[in-house]
Amino acid sequence: MTEKESATDNIIADAMATPSPAKSMGDPGITPLSPSHIQQNDTDSNAHTGPSFIVVVAVDFGTTSSGYAYAFTKEPECIHTMRRWEGGDPGVSNQKTPTTILLTPDRKFHSFGYAARDFYHDLDPSESRHWLYLEKFKMKLHTTANLSIDTELHAANGKRVKAIDIFAYALAFFKEQALKELSDQAGAEFDNTNIRWVITVPAIWKMPAKQFMREAAYKAGLVPRDIPEQLIIALEPEAASIYCRKLRLHQMIDIGTKNTQNGFSPTENVGAGMTQAKEHVRSKRQSRTFLVENVIGELWSELEEGDRYVVVDCGGGTVDLTVHQIQLPEGHLKELYKASGGPYGSIGIDYEFEKLLCKIFGPDFIDQFKIKRPAAWVDLMIAFESRKRAAAPDRTNPLNINLPFSFIDYYKKFRGHSVEHALRKSNVDFVKWSSQGMLRMNPDAMNALFKPTIDHIIQHLTDLFDKPEVCDIKFLFLVGGFAESPLLQQAVQNMLHGRSRIIIPHDVGLTILKGAVLFGLDPGVIKVRRSPLTYGVGVLNRYIEGKHPPDKMLVKDGTRWCTDVFDTFIACDQSVALGETVKRSYTPAKPSQQVIVIHIYCSEKERVCFISEPGVRKCGTLRLDVTGTETSAARREIQTHMQFGDTEIRAMAVDVATSRTVKASIDFLAQ
Repeated sequence: MTEKESATDNIIADAMATPSPAKSMGDPGITPLSPSHIQQNDTDSNAHTGPSFIVVVAVDFGTTSSGYAYAFTKEPECIHTMRRWEGGDPGVSNQKTPTTILLTPDRKFHSFGYAARDFYHDLDPSESRHWLYLEKFKMKLHTTANLSIDTELHAANGKRVKAIDIFAYALAFFKEQALKELSDQAGAEFDNTNIRWVITVPAIWKMPAKQFMREAAYKAGLVPRDIPEQLIIALEPEAASIYCRKLRLHQMIDIGTKNTQNGFSPTENVGAGMTQAKEHVRSKRQSRTFLVENVIGELWSELEEGDRYVVVDCGGGTVDLTVHQIQLPEGHLKELYKASGGPYGSIGIDYEFEKLLCKIFGPDFIDQFKIKRPAAWVDLMIAFESRKRAAAPDRTNPLNINLPFSFIDYYKKFRGHSVEHALRKSNVDFVKWSSQGMLRMNPDAMNALFKPTIDHIIQHLTDLFDKPEVCDIKFLFLVGGFAESPLLQQAVQNMLHGRSRIIIPHDVGLTILKGAVLFGLDPGVIKVRRSPLTYGVGVLNRYIEGKHPPDKMLVKDGTRWCTDVFDTFIACDQSVALGETVKRSYTPAKPSQQVIVIHIYCSEKERVCFISEPGVRKCGTLRLDVTGTETSAARREIQTHMQFGDTEIRAMAVDVATSRTVKASIDFLAQ
């Protein structure tokens, strides 16, 4: 029996009078008991109904930086961002903290963010190699093909640690910070049961990565496993979209029009508006409370029924694009084209810098330096980060990057000659050595580091704008930390040629965080989503001559069956409304069976006939627990209801004979 045929272990859904081969032979396999159909929920109740909460706390768990914000349900127009962080870099906004975590040599949590970075930096080199320091680890959830609870991460010193522990430590840190702040405000200990938690993830993440974040939240004690509705997984560009609806003219920069906005002309230096915006934000930063007016912003009032806009979320790890359409009168949002994007975030520029260093000093040296002097390597990348932010299209003077003393010293020991000598020999254009111990990068050299990442983004945007669903785009909202880059802003502007207005919110790095709070307050605001994949299960169907391939035929008791048939739940790019449900009915293979297991398959193709086709992979397992629902009926019917219109796929099941709800859960992390 192949793995494909085991698609549906322990279950037969048999609507025919003739017994299926699975029943008589004990072979795995199911046939649909009821015709597939999609049913619209009448009540428009979505999966987030449940206990009422006093406060919504959103955690923006970023690749490079993270933070939290919250709002009380009685004051939804006031979004409070977290307290200021200890530490921080001069000239870099510290309303978020770096996504860096430090574990003690015996793998216990020590610190997070600036505190982790500063402590690690101050350790003696002989000590630091025993501590486990991790940064930029979020992307591992996107890049790991077979993500599971056992997936591991590498610390700076090369040691391996379970990813689930690291993510849980980070979320537990934010839980502790937020609860402490809420308790201080309330003057008494704030109860976690009164909080609805929201965690943001890239929209292009697959189901296993979203489930992984949920599992980490359970492990961190953010919410109990038996109250899943207390946690919402929000999609980053959707959160940004929700916040952008509220923008007033003074809260954004418009670089897509020819008229002057906010006191600068878009034909002048693209970055000037951003600099002005940062100053405006800094002057307002003392309060940490953002007033989000309970009205649609002026920009939004220009939108009419059916108008389309694109949100381009440029983060540290990924670039995420969503296309939304406005639905009046409530201003609900409809996703027009499935979320797309890729690993084109700003850390791509860091990788290019690392490649440049390898070209100058040799990959063997860089690899050794990272292992032997991990804290100094972190220092070097911090120095690069602050200079990276100074890159601009019109810059003419060089950018100086401090090389840590231990880099210069270790290189001399490793190679037997100086860093200066290496630079002279390397023939790398536009990078020189300054006598003050710095790499002097010509602006062209810095801009060249940005080029591969920005080219990816522009290519993706170009492809997106060529799609028929993506015509007549009124606005392009550029959000996320990388959106602050004048080089990226100019590239987007050149690519669009005035086809739509480019809007950049002030304090662009907090757009997702603030939008995630608004989403937690009203999860029903996104009414229609597009399915990123085709989902279904493998079933047995009656064999039809000429339609089914002969090698799929299975004969038993005179009945011919076709195996491995892909029974589609939902097709790729299909529109699904919030609360829409796909229904299926199954029956256990044996009356005594307590658990029914159904394997779920997915594909990027819209039309799939068999689970054995190329590109179809097993992506999840639906488990139905029928314990304690005994029935006298000859054939028990279990009706499953699956919701695809939400950010996560949800399942429930009903034992038809007893009308009792049986436990149903989809596991995307099972290997």
